[in-house]
Amino acid sequence: MDLDATSAFTPAGLALRGQPAHRVVRTLRDAAYMLLKDWPSDDGEEYVTAVKACVDAISGEITPQQFWDAFLRAADEAGIAALTVVQR
Repeated sequence: MDLDATSAFTPAGLALRGQPAHRVVRTLRDAAYMLLKDWPSDDGEEYVTAVKACVDAISGEITPQQFWDAFLRAADEAGIAALTVVQR
């Protein structure tokens, strides 16, 4: 799996509480970094599912889109607003 693949899922901007700027997640690498370094809470059920899905996507066991769905559910659980980024 290419951690920097940009065509695997639609990029999204995420607004983390308490941070002045939003983060744009474009790649599996971006998402993994955010889950492990910037996530506001690491004890939610959807968070744990997203981390496992990230590992599974990296190893090719699930599709990047399956991971992305889990990632967005974890963002919702954590109260992180996610907006789809439209590229032109």
